[in-house]
Amino acid sequence: MLDHDEIVRLYGPWAARTPLDAAELLAGYDRPWWIAGGWAIEAFTGVPRAHGDVDPSIPRSDVGALRRHLDGRLDVWEAHSGTLRPLLDGDDEVTDECENLWLRPSGAEPWEYDVILMHTTPTTWTFKRDARISRPLADILWERDGIRYLRPEVQLLHKARALRPQDRADFHACAPLLDDAARTWLVDALELAHPHHPWLESLR
Repeated sequence: MLDHDEIVRLYGPWAARTPLDAAELLAGYDRPWWIAGGWAIEAFTGVPRAHGDVDPSIPRSDVGALRRHLDGRLDVWEAHSGTLRPLLDGDDEVTDECENLWLRPSGAEPWEYDVILMHTTPTTWTFKRDARISRPLADILWERDGIRYLRPEVQLLHKARALRPQDRADFHACAPLLDDAARTWLVDALELAHPHHPWLESLR
């Protein structure tokens, strides 16, 4: 997995954006969206850290709706395993393997948003790496200051595989603040998806 500096070297810089910027961009968008990634952890913990980008997230079935909302403002690129492909007119579907969309106004300008695609139905979220782990869609989100965020225990599950320095820092800031229900859910999910994960000992 490439770190942020290597991604910038290979693909170009990222503009400094925040969840408030994402909320402004998505004002009037009539489909579900929320903030994931490190910003979701920071919103929960109140512990600030540097961010390479901001990660709005949507159900992967809503790619077409998002493209229509952004039409004329930001180009949408499919980003997967080091490859980038622009989504052109009428191209509302991404490949099955794609997990991210990168957005920018043009090829001469920085990337602005890294949109994370999640596996959902209108009512249910399913973990992309282990379909045994699912939850009502409404239960994986919480709200602060009018912006919805991915719940911290769900975000930590997504971060568990990479264990980058920022993922470890997010875990240590977040884990002590989880309530019993969130902690139990994360333990159960890690035991399924990553049964020997080093975080399990701290959570039990």
